[in-house]
Amino acid sequence: MSAPRRPVPSLDLVAPVLAGKIAAIARLLSRAELGADEVMAALEEIYRHTGNAHIVGITGVPGSGKSSLLAQLVTRLRAVGRRVGIIAVDPSSPFSGGSILGDRIRMNELSDDPAVFIRSMATRGSLGGLARATLDAADILDAAGYDPVVIETVGVGQDEVEIVQAAHSTVVVSAPGLGDDIQAVKAGVLEIADIHVVSKCDRADANRTITDLKNMLGMAINTGATNTGATAWQLPVVATSAHSGEGIDELVAQIDAHRVFLRETGELRERQVRIAHRRLLKAAQELLRDEFKRHQEEGERGMAQTIAAMIAREVHPQTAARELIGRTRKEIER
Repeated sequence: MSAPRRPVPSLDLVAPVLAGKIAAIARLLSRAELGADEVMAALEEIYRHTGNAHIVGITGVPGSGKSSLLAQLVTRLRAVGRRVGIIAVDPSSPFSGGSILGDRIRMNELSDDPAVFIRSMATRGSLGGLARATLDAADILDAAGYDPVVIETVGVGQDEVEIVQAAHSTVVVSAPGLGDDIQAVKAGVLEIADIHVVSKCDRADANRTITDLKNMLGMAINTGATNTGATAWQLPVVATSAHSGEGIDELVAQIDAHRVFLRETGELRERQVRIAHRRLLKAAQELLRDEFKRHQEEGERGMAQTIAAMIAREVHPQTAARELIGRTRKEIER
């Protein structure tokens, strides 16, 4: 009887990922999402080969037609020979942790194209519309030669602003007839959009949404809520229809124009700093959270005694938290 095959070390997957091998990309993405310690050396090596792809975030409230729009957008990008990576972040159940992963189903017609890589990721309790491994996944697709890399978020409302700390260009999608004249006002996304899209523009009530958006943007400029300098990006409002394809070419042109704008004005560097800052803080938070969870699972050696002291009113929660952080810091430094 032959011995079971040992799994390929993650570090050995780096070279085939850089060569664009689909199987290696998929395997490393899965390991990054699981977050095992063994994958870190590979992710560190991958990170050294990133910084080439344009990271585009697509967000908006549920029902705004993001996935249908994305399918049309990718089709146009492929028509001009671009390799496109897609990270579709789906909501997961707060009870089971499972995810519908519906974006993979909705974009099924693209999955047969070897130059399009689609990965659905469950949020698994992570707030802000992004999964914990979203940017690691973007790194892998970037290093593998996909450009652009598109992150489509779950559409959770006000927490969508986290996409700004992950993408170079942010596209906010609104649609007519979703209960508000302009959902962007409610979600607070006027400030985060680089490009506004009104989907389903073939509907009779689309013109009102387009007009309202333009009026709101005009008011924001007049009140100084947006950058109005000579080098400021002029926020476009693009009307699109996934059904007819209307406006998709204009959307591609606006995304490309924004990329050029970022490079020529130096804004790209500022956004790279913002993304790096966010990743540093998130990584630190995750290390602490994992250590806290380990302490909790260790019973008397972990949180149990501290919690008992809190219930007995012997220690304040803030003091207990500081002590726990101190213990965790010592554990991490070992």
